[in-house]
Amino acid sequence: MQDYLKGLNERQREAVITTEGPLMIIAGAGSGKTKVLTTRIAHLMNKGVDAFNILALTFTNKAAAEMKERVEHILANREARNLYIGTFHSVFARILRAEAHRLGYPNAFTIYDTDDAKSVVKAVTNELNLDVQHYKPNAVYNRISGAKNALVGAKEYMADYYLQQEDMRANRPMIGHIYDAYQKRCFKNGAMDFDDLLFKMYELLKTFPEVLHKYQHKFKYILIDEYQDTNPAQYEIIKLLGAVSENVCVVGDDAQSIYSFRGATIQNILQFQKDYDEVKVIKLEQNYRSTQTILNIANEVIKNNKGQIPKTLFTENSAGEKIKLVRTMTDNDEGKFVADQIQEMRLRNHFKNKEFAILYRTNAQSRSFEESLRRANIPYTIYGGISFYQRKEIKDYIAYLRIIVNPKDEEALKRIINYPVRGIGKTSVDRAILAANERNISMWEVLTDAAASGFRAGTLQAIEEFVLMIKSFHSMLGSKNAYDVAFHVGKQTAFVKELFNDKSTEGVQRYENVQELLNSIKEFTETPASEESGEVGDKSLGAYLQQITLLTDSDQKDPDADTVKLMTIHAAKGLEFPVVFVGGLEEGLFPNAMSINTRDELEEERRLFYVAITRAKGRLYLTYANTRYKFGQLQQADASRFIEEIPAEYLDKSFAGGGVKNQGSSKLMGSAFERMNRGFGGTEKSEKSFVSTLIGGNGKPKETAHTPSANFVPSDVSKLEEGMRVEHQKFGFGNVVKLEGSSHNPVATIKFDANGEKKIMLNYAKLMIVPTTNE
Repeated sequence: MQDYLKGLNERQREAVITTEGPLMIIAGAGSGKTKVLTTRIAHLMNKGVDAFNILALTFTNKAAAEMKERVEHILANREARNLYIGTFHSVFARILRAEAHRLGYPNAFTIYDTDDAKSVVKAVTNELNLDVQHYKPNAVYNRISGAKNALVGAKEYMADYYLQQEDMRANRPMIGHIYDAYQKRCFKNGAMDFDDLLFKMYELLKTFPEVLHKYQHKFKYILIDEYQDTNPAQYEIIKLLGAVSENVCVVGDDAQSIYSFRGATIQNILQFQKDYDEVKVIKLEQNYRSTQTILNIANEVIKNNKGQIPKTLFTENSAGEKIKLVRTMTDNDEGKFVADQIQEMRLRNHFKNKEFAILYRTNAQSRSFEESLRRANIPYTIYGGISFYQRKEIKDYIAYLRIIVNPKDEEALKRIINYPVRGIGKTSVDRAILAANERNISMWEVLTDAAASGFRAGTLQAIEEFVLMIKSFHSMLGSKNAYDVAFHVGKQTAFVKELFNDKSTEGVQRYENVQELLNSIKEFTETPASEESGEVGDKSLGAYLQQITLLTDSDQKDPDADTVKLMTIHAAKGLEFPVVFVGGLEEGLFPNAMSINTRDELEEERRLFYVAITRAKGRLYLTYANTRYKFGQLQQADASRFIEEIPAEYLDKSFAGGGVKNQGSSKLMGSAFERMNRGFGGTEKSEKSFVSTLIGGNGKPKETAHTPSANFVPSDVSKLEEGMRVEHQKFGFGNVVKLEGSSHNPVATIKFDANGEKKIMLNYAKLMIVPTTNE
């Protein structure tokens, strides 16, 4: 037996030494597929196959580099450098460089990135005299990209009745014409975009038989990693290249097919056995990553999918702990719980920060986790994205709020003066900045007296309307809270509407992020400065901005540093962590409400949950909230249907109180004040600093302490009336002066005997109505 075959289990070894004919390796999560792939390549070369005759395709450059490095290590020579190992796009670009002249492109053609491509889309849209605001470059580019990945060219697109009907229903009937003009412009510029590297590769092989013959005989052995993630274009190209030798080895896991939104289709792996005669199928089911308990729930969940290749993951690892199922009262409590657990495991079990991962379904969910980690001084890194408050749409929205509070904030003003587009272009902005610098005044002052600065009539009107709008927003500050102002801004500027109308994947995410920002502002206005007392505090826009400025003012951190990892489940694929938290397991969130219209969509959501589960090596927490803010409203949430698919024997439901009614009194969570205090390291200084920041003040009169009566029992506050005598657990006895606020968020003004008059949020405070004495 060769040395490199030692250490392989029976199924892995079979996959390595089966070199001839079509082979499908179903590699379960954590089953060592990269090891199998690299060992298989080394085995082929050891048998005498020339490295130049082996093609190995991956989905990431990192995976390709790792494979090549491992092959070199196994063979102890440099022949691996001659392998065609790389991503689909990088390998096909290499081939197209050599063959581009056949398609009329220069061999040194430019490859446009996404921004370049969208810029060209915008240019040709303008030249066709179409409204760029209606035919948004992002939405049009995504439509063109989807067409190319399905191998639909511009002419075919315009001739297809159903595609035209879809565009008509979307009120964008000219997308086909933009597609055609876009392709012609790219060709004229000697450029291909990212999708063209697949589309043009297919065109090259189909149009020139001699080229197809050349590469069919060059690549005698083809290996494809993550085959379940291939799209129709990739599938057709592989089918063409492998048609002669049929030595095609695909490695993948149908249970981890989660990229349909990128054009990937699970049918490629499910139908592979029909594409070739006498396909051999080898299942790698032994997992080297997780405990058996984690694998048990993964197996139980995925078996509910009808479209799959059955397999059962097992391991020689220990059974491990039960999975912790945690229900919290709110999404903010969910974030606090996770931060508390990380803090506790770091101290008690000596875990490092980098051993924790927090996974969620949508990017918008990161906000509550980020805020809780920051408050607990736990360093973290956002993977596959940027920090919630650093996202463009969030910075744009906050820039509006900043300029309302401080019109002299020039950076905020420059950011939003022409967004959404209102006819104040770059030349006009540059003129305003120049005038402000020359006269040593603020840019805002220049704009408020724009007539004196020589702007053209059309621009002058746009500036005056903008100034009037900002002044109207500013006038709300004295009478409206942070949420009312922010909501009004979003509505009056058409900011939210513009994001809502963009139905691309990125557009939907941006819209969700802005809704999450509004949710956080709403929660700020409805959450008392001190959760223990229920006291209202300062809920103005200025106070909110002061709070989030402290939250977002952090240094850039090394991505390889010892930090907690936060990411969407899509971004987590291929990674593993000792401790994993999967948040937001609620109906409508996970599974996502937009992805359960068909069985296929629901099954992909379930595969996404399967991926989340199998990222965990030793400890797994599944969390969800009873209530979550959606579109500015506090809504009840139901537990995800996926939780019901996990047998009770594998779950620890008692953890964190298991969702008992009085969540704040559970032993682990403690009171809200205790959790907050613990999150800040438990120091008196940090506690006071936080409370001071939250209420927007620096110190307040010292309160007289009160010890609740021996018979103190909180009353039903729905029966509270003005004039009633009450006892507050912290402020003591007092009389109800006034009742106000909405029915779902009532507020009482109470004049306390020892602590003066205070506004109390009744949803949070614990008040006992003092019985009237019989006269």
